[in-house]
Amino acid sequence: MTTPFDDLPDPTRKPGRFAGLRASFLTGIVVIAPVALTIWLVWSLMGWVDSVVLPLVPVNLRPEHYIGINLRGVGLIIFLIFTVIVGWIAKGLIGKSLIRFAESLVNRMPVVRSIYSGVKQIAETVFAQSERSFEKACLVQYPRKDIWAVGFISTAAKGEVNEKAETGSDLLSVFVPTTPNPTSGFLLFFPREDVIELDMSIEDAAKLVISAGLVYPGQADPDESRPKAGKSG
Repeated sequence: MTTPFDDLPDPTRKPGRFAGLRASFLTGIVVIAPVALTIWLVWSLMGWVDSVVLPLVPVNLRPEHYIGINLRGVGLIIFLIFTVIVGWIAKGLIGKSLIRFAESLVNRMPVVRSIYSGVKQIAETVFAQSERSFEKACLVQYPRKDIWAVGFISTAAKGEVNEKAETGSDLLSVFVPTTPNPTSGFLLFFPREDVIELDMSIEDAAKLVISAGLVYPGQADPDESRPKAGKSG
């Protein structure tokens, strides 16, 4: 006669071969997945840029016209060279004059003007130098009190936002990212005293957000983040 307790695993029994294979398989997935995903994303990006740039290049100037092989990444190289040349010209006096003239034409087109100004503002924000980057990682209480979220301090609030907010102190602009995609999130304004600055770097805070709390700064083994079972008395 068997009892319900007969099916319980024996704590003294060593893991079987299947358990060892399963652990090795999961470890292999953890190692291979980031590398494979990175290679796939880079390969796909190169293919997409090639599909956009190469049709603009005359056939007799494409490398495949001479070697008979479609080399992936040629369009990306052409785009990078073209972008560097445009940037070099734009920094000169003639380039600045041409840009001002082109923008004056765009500003006369109602719909195109709105689209151009929005895209330009986004590009300047994303590709600006260090003065536009996040300053510090921080902790804020969001979406309510006693619930904490990791955020990034962008700058002190200015102008009408800081003047009309009914607070006793200045406001800080804080970007609170979402998990696991930190490129989306919420722009929130907190009183300076409600923002707790963290010692961790921006990169470490981003890793913490992307990993959904599994990877902490200075942590060598992800298992260290898991709560340990309490000792029996």
